Amino acid sequence: MKLANVIGTVVSTINHEIFDAQRLLMCELEGSAEYLIAVDVVDAGIGDRVLLLDEGTGARQILGVTSGPIRTVVVGIIDDVHDESATAMSDGLR
Repeated sequence: MKLANVIGTVVSTINHEIFDAQRLLMCELEGSAEYLIAVDVVDAGIGDRVLLLDEGTGARQILGVTSGPIRTVVVGIIDDVHDESATAMSDGLR
């Protein structure tokens, strides 16, 4: 799983049939200048912080297909992230 921010949409008029009627989002990975193009299954939009599944077999299972050129799916819209390791370090637990 990866955290990312949705920075745009991708429009493709000619594509593999697996992408028919699918919404493609351009997602910038957090802490990096890299981006991934992901199929949106949760109705995310530009500006949303999202959770990405970046693994082909899992992505195909979510879309209900057995084969196809897909790797990344937006599987969640993130409300908040709590970094427990920072709290543990400040409490002297590490």
